[in-house]
Amino acid sequence: MDPLFDPADFRIPPGVTHVCAAGETPFLRRHDAAFAAYAEDKSAGAPGRTRQEARMESARARSAALFGVAPGDIGFVSSVAEGMSMVVESLDWREGDEVLVDPDEYPSVAAPLAQRGVTLRFAPMLDPEAVAAAITPHTRMIAVSAVSFLTAARYDLPALRGVADRVGALLAVDFTQGAGWMPIEASLADFAFAATYKWVLGCTGVGIGFWNRARQPGWAPGTAGWHSIASMGRPDWSRRPELLPDAGRFTRGNPAHLGLYVLDGALDYLAGFGAAAIERHVQALTVPMLARLADAGIPSTTPADPHRHGASVCVQSPHAAAIVAGMERRGVLAWNGRGRIRVSFHGYNGSADMESATDALIAEWRAATA
Repeated sequence: MDPLFDPADFRIPPGVTHVCAAGETPFLRRHDAAFAAYAEDKSAGAPGRTRQEARMESARARSAALFGVAPGDIGFVSSVAEGMSMVVESLDWREGDEVLVDPDEYPSVAAPLAQRGVTLRFAPMLDPEAVAAAITPHTRMIAVSAVSFLTAARYDLPALRGVADRVGALLAVDFTQGAGWMPIEASLADFAFAATYKWVLGCTGVGIGFWNRARQPGWAPGTAGWHSIASMGRPDWSRRPELLPDAGRFTRGNPAHLGLYVLDGALDYLAGFGAAAIERHVQALTVPMLARLADAGIPSTTPADPHRHGASVCVQSPHAAAIVAGMERRGVLAWNGRGRIRVSFHGYNGSADMESATDALIAEWRAATA
């Protein structure tokens, strides 16, 4: 199977099999033009700032299409951790309130809650029945990634939404490991976020934020800045300033305009293929890789069913660092961390990449475990 994207569109080093999209994707060459456009606009005074704001609105509309929601429900944060922190800090936590998370949830989701002192209770998010058994009238929120960073397991968000609704709990979702390759229905969540430097093909410094105004019409962040308030006139600071009426209130200060120029171009590129087509493509690579690893006697923590896994294949090993380093010496860029090897596919990969990555992983696994 050939790549879905033209690999020449990306800065993939010559002779390298790039299969670490869950960590960092290679940069699109079209982003060179985004840098140049930003430099010109930043240098053009007030007219240039007007163009910067217009590019932000374009990125906002494209982000809304990616999330399947209205542009007014989308704002920008610097990271998922910032967005989750804004939500956590805005809530009127009461004694006894609890939040359900997976035991292996990513720090950007769990750490803002833990640092706030909120009681965390744990349930395997892959099993909605177990989540339902763990939920109580004191559960204030279910906080979950759409796809696990650790195992690439894909969670049943409609089922988790139903569980949350039993007790009136919020559902907060991190779509980072799904955005850019799978169709997203963000409206299932009360709040949702996604980093943009992975499958979305953007860069760090810009994250997409979603505020479900239909479900949470009265939400307001606990703090504000010049960009998130409704008027740039001469405010009466003796009164609490009115906020923007939409999710623009996520962005308290200057937006990361350069990152938004990059994001706008990245989303334009992805829209030329469509999330459904990208999903079919990457899972036509994950499924045979999982089969080959099973044949080689190498267990994966990634569910074999493509309906239950993402765009990555994960293998747990105490030798993960050595295996990934060995794969790199063989010209395969995978990802190491938290005791597992992670191979992640995107549209620029084809069957040859999958075979090279699988061959390298098997060879290094055998060398490390001999």
